[in-house]
Amino acid sequence: MDTLKYPIGPFQYEGEITAEQLGGWIQDLEQLPVLLREAVSGLTEDQLNTPYRPGGWTIRQVVHHIADSHMNSFIRFKLALTEEVPTIKPYEEARWAELQDSTSTPIDVSLMLIEALHHRFVALLRSLSAEQWERKFIHPDSGEVKLARCAGIYSWHGKHHTAHITSLRERKGW
Repeated sequence: MDTLKYPIGPFQYEGEITAEQLGGWIQDLEQLPVLLREAVSGLTEDQLNTPYRPGGWTIRQVVHHIADSHMNSFIRFKLALTEEVPTIKPYEEARWAELQDSTSTPIDVSLMLIEALHHRFVALLRSLSAEQWERKFIHPDSGEVKLARCAGIYSWHGKHHTAHITSLRERKGW
């Protein structure tokens, strides 16, 4: 079950985050819209409504979740860049995934949103100075989070959910 839940493993990164590591994470975020679109290419409505694991979200919900989550991340970056260590508001991602827009909206809506959002997100990330990467926000559950680490988390997040889709396709022979 852990392989189904975490097909690429949980996010792990220890030590100093280098400029090279940040560059790789930014590339991952830049490539996500294309890789996600490829991962869902040609899927039928029935396939889009298939959970990636028992008790998990459907592929449709996963795509909409990525849009929801990465919009929240983009806003968290902007808050941290414009305010002094702001406390961000978490959101109930599992409950968001159950809302009608996540369960029935065509995935092209979120795919286009992710493409536009990541265009802006990557432009913002590429503009950051070394000092700005050190800025932080406070997550009520996780404590202080540096923007550099947050970039890694969202690089992983996109690959993690894309792997949910591609691994389901492999298991089902789609």
